[in-house]
Amino acid sequence: MNQTIETIMNHRSIRKFKAEAITDEQVNTIIKAAQQASTSSNVMAYTIIGISDNALKEELYKVSGHSHVKNNAHLLIFCGDLHRINQLANADESVSIEDNLESTEQFIVATIDASLAAQNATIAAESMGLGICYIGSLRNDINRVNELLELPNHVIPLFGLVVGYPDHQPDIKPRLPLEAVYHQNKYLPFYEQQKHIEAYDHEIKQYYQTRSSNTKIDTWSDQMVRKFSQPTRMDVSPFVKQKGLNLK
Repeated sequence: MNQTIETIMNHRSIRKFKAEAITDEQVNTIIKAAQQASTSSNVMAYTIIGISDNALKEELYKVSGHSHVKNNAHLLIFCGDLHRINQLANADESVSIEDNLESTEQFIVATIDASLAAQNATIAAESMGLGICYIGSLRNDINRVNELLELPNHVIPLFGLVVGYPDHQPDIKPRLPLEAVYHQNKYLPFYEQQKHIEAYDHEIKQYYQTRSSNTKIDTWSDQMVRKFSQPTRMDVSPFVKQKGLNLK
């Protein structure tokens, strides 16, 4: 196993950071690594916004509710961005371009491009001894985040990424067995996956009962049923359409 694989396999979400700054050089390296991610047709349909202003971090914390959104060395917000493409067109071209930008296909492209860039950023940061945590809870009030960041049309905030020096070492959370997520040549019926999911439920239950903090009795299956039984962030869909994306 090489060092890159070891870094990936050692991933855990960090939610407590030391009061230690990271350098501009480290930030720039993380962003440059993000830019080297694969991108559909070289569109690079994302923008990364670095948040260094503490007052702005405080406002974003109010949206998220997670203290590590304001207590970190650096906060990055990854946005799906098709605005710059639209700006390249002249008046005649913009009509056909606008129609294309509103498609579900281009919305997927922007989301995937941003996600690939973020994962490159994560691996780069962790390779430097830094810790990270993805912040999906910025979508708790996506309209407020949009307002705070002054995002133009065709740009949406997808998630945040907090970065800094870890001040704790949480246990690595087990993942679903390979057999549950890797299918060869065709999608496996659920009954063929079920035994692997049941094995994972047993493993994750043991993990929750024996981890170093926040112990509980729970299984992955129970968590997923609870999670998807409650409507969540239902304002995201109309917001995305309001921004001129995923309309067709």
